Amino acid sequence: MNATRAQRAPRQHKLLVQALELIQITPQARTQAAGVLEVLAGLRTPEQAAAALSISVPTYYNLETRALRGLLHGCMPQPPGRTMALTAKLRSVELRCAELEKQVQRYQALLRTAQRNVGLLPVTAPVKSDGKRRRRRKPTVRALRAVAALRENGTATAVPAGSAVDATLSPNTAVGS
Repeated sequence: MNATRAQRAPRQHKLLVQALELIQITPQARTQAAGVLEVLAGLRTPEQAAAALSISVPTYYNLETRALRGLLHGCMPQPPGRTMALTAKLRSVELRCAELEKQVQRYQALLRTAQRNVGLLPVTAPVKSDGKRRRRRKPTVRALRAVAALRENGTATAVPAGSAVDATLSPNTAVGS
């Protein structure tokens, strides 16, 4: 019975590798994914994982955010039935874009011809040259805008209290000081 378990383990590993499409994933991405999973499982701290991955702690947190975003997108329900492959969809959109560009060029040529026949001069875009310098816009923190958008939609209240995400969503945190 132990022999069948030993034979079964490599086959299960091969199936897992095929299901996760690990052949297409770079070794660096694999180690980063393993590091994030170790932190989420509680085996390492974020600082230890950042040191093991040879990245800074803020870069680790960015990596973890991207990984969680990918997890959430992977958990989204998929439409039933066969879906169009991404490359085929891209090709069809590019063809449609080319058709529309040709149509726009045709309409622009017709417009120019009609303007010449009527005797109108073609419209030129006004030149913006006041001589005044534009005032620089005050930068806003993207995270604060994201938090405000989440709070407006009511999704920020779904975060359990005391979690690490809850600490980032609290309005009392100092940003950029």
